Amino acid sequence: MKKLGIIAGTGDLPKAVALDARTKGYSVFAIALEPLADKALGSFVDEIEWINIGKFGKIIRALKKYRIKEAVMAGKVSKALLYNSKIIPDLIALKFISSLKDRSDDSILRAVADEIEKEGIKMLNILSFSSSLITPEGVLTKKSPRKDEWQDITFGWKIAKEIGRLDIGQTVVVKNQAVMAIEAIEGTDEAIRRGGRLAGKGAVIVKVSKPNQDMRFDIPVLGLDTLKAMIEVDASVLAAEAGKSIILQKDRLIEESNKVGIILVGYKE
Repeated sequence: MKKLGIIAGTGDLPKAVALDARTKGYSVFAIALEPLADKALGSFVDEIEWINIGKFGKIIRALKKYRIKEAVMAGKVSKALLYNSKIIPDLIALKFISSLKDRSDDSILRAVADEIEKEGIKMLNILSFSSSLITPEGVLTKKSPRKDEWQDITFGWKIAKEIGRLDIGQTVVVKNQAVMAIEAIEGTDEAIRRGGRLAGKGAVIVKVSKPNQDMRFDIPVLGLDTLKAMIEVDASVLAAEAGKSIILQKDRLIEESNKVGIILVGYKE
């Protein structure tokens, strides 16, 4: 039987990937990154090891011990952990972190992927195991954006693509064609809260893939936590890039959005 390794961060995506992989005939081994991964992940995989996110040498050894030849990264790993002392890196992690040209998301994640692939383990495209979760194109909710909201989506799209190109973030909060917040190290949900408080009622959220997105990791993901943040600040529209982002629990997300009058759009320029 084929084996798939999942290096699992926060959220529900690792569980969704595990389910899809098993339907494709894979035996699934998860490295659950502490303190991030969901405690329920063990119920979705065949084997699991819990490893502190900073222990990169231990992660490599575990993948090799279970004879993993193919692996994916799934779930968010906040870069903020580098700055709040929750990661105690081992010597291997220190070595590759110190060799980075910078500490942008792409630099860190590509370095991790490269180190893993040096060990003969191929890092796969995450969409290979989450194709049913890909954001479709079009308005997903009963309610559609007004003309001014479409203008904000178009405006926000250009800004979001540019901050993605610069590897700052993937989300922008706009209102009346003015930027209220751009996502940085704090992540999407906190950017929504920050920008929404500044915008007041009716903020528009745009989330995109980076122009040169590496589909092995850091794919934009939407879920119920995103909706919760929008509800808190009375935001009105969430536009995500169709075909290059993932929606978790899509049916429920659409249902809950309809209940509160929030608009969901799968947007493609």
